Amino acid sequence: MAKNGYEIIIYWSKEDDAFIAEVPELPGCAVDGTTYQEALANAEVIINEWIETAKELKRPIPKPKGRLIYA
Repeated sequence: MAKNGYEIIIYWSKEDDAFIAEVPELPGCAVDGTTYQEALANAEVIINEWIETAKELKRPIPKPKGRLIYA
């Protein structure tokens, strides 16, 4: 789970030859990395950018639910 409370799902993508980090609670919020740690660090950055963009566009920002049932 991210420091900000959003769950991050990280998995290896053979197709992309990279680790993919997705944040299910934030639509379209995903990033990759050459290592698991890099994908996690990139996810922290992209979560903050997603939230800042949503604020600028005056879009709703979901509150983190923590661990999701399907993950």
